Amino acid sequence: MNETLEKIDDLGFSEEELFAPIDNNSLDSEKITAPRYSYWHSVFRVFFKKKFNIIIIAILALVIVFAYIYPLFSGYDRFSNLMDSSSKHLSPSAAIEKYGLNIHSILGTGDAGQSTFDAIWHGASISLSLAFICAAINLSIGVVIGALWGFSKKVDAVMISVYNILGNIPYVLLISVLVMIFTASFWSMVFALTVTGWLGIAYFIRTQVVIIRDREYNLASRCLGTSTFRITMRNILPFMTSVIVTLAATEIPSYISYEVFLSYLGMGLSEMSLGKLIFAAESAMVTPGWGFEFWSPVILASLITVILYMVGQNLGDASDPRTHM
Repeated sequence: MNETLEKIDDLGFSEEELFAPIDNNSLDSEKITAPRYSYWHSVFRVFFKKKFNIIIIAILALVIVFAYIYPLFSGYDRFSNLMDSSSKHLSPSAAIEKYGLNIHSILGTGDAGQSTFDAIWHGASISLSLAFICAAINLSIGVVIGALWGFSKKVDAVMISVYNILGNIPYVLLISVLVMIFTASFWSMVFALTVTGWLGIAYFIRTQVVIIRDREYNLASRCLGTSTFRITMRNILPFMTSVIVTLAATEIPSYISYEVFLSYLGMGLSEMSLGKLIFAAESAMVTPGWGFEFWSPVILASLITVILYMVGQNLGDASDPRTHM
């Protein structure tokens, strides 16, 4: 004890500086000195800390601008040069020589004399819209039903039977049959991709919920009489934000892939989406000088799917609270 007092004396502070009386009723003693925590602020802080994420989000923003805003001002008309045979299947150099160096001619022209550059961005707007709408529908239904499925044993008994029946039907085969039954339009494709597309998401969410449903705070909520739906929406789903974001990262690009694949097989949209452009330019792939008609939509579709996947995966990692330390 004496040695401790001698060490304190060596610090050179007076007794008043070292020890001061504190009022036990003071509110200062109740203050928490920890910094305020904002979940989404921390998510974006972690996400934008990496320069690579800034680059890919900038590329994604550029793609969205060209897909949705550029076609409004490009004046794209697929059949505007249909009667001019000299404007068809032009390579970029030939198109620049004919029309001059401008943004419309840098990728040449297609089978109807249309600008390939304008065509791929018009197709990108259709493909992206399809992917975003299908992802919003499937994720909304799948996440809510999956959370209830995993938390309620009554729902689990019914949904397991539904999943065992519908989940074993090949997804691509089901989509193909539905597209062939209905007119190959935008909304019929949305229906085909979402009629059972939410089921796999729901089963995945159900598995995750089963892992966390019996934790102490959920048992306490049940003992207090909180409804299953409220526990699901307030306790379960917020805990799974990073899982849901990561799931969205794989779902959105997959719908573009399905659309491109079905269109390539001749069962896609009636609109000139990226998949339809690839299907229409299939013969140009092996024709000398026509390659840009085929490879331009292929490269753009690949770029969009890769960028969407990387943004979603990195945002999913940033959504994990364990990365916010």
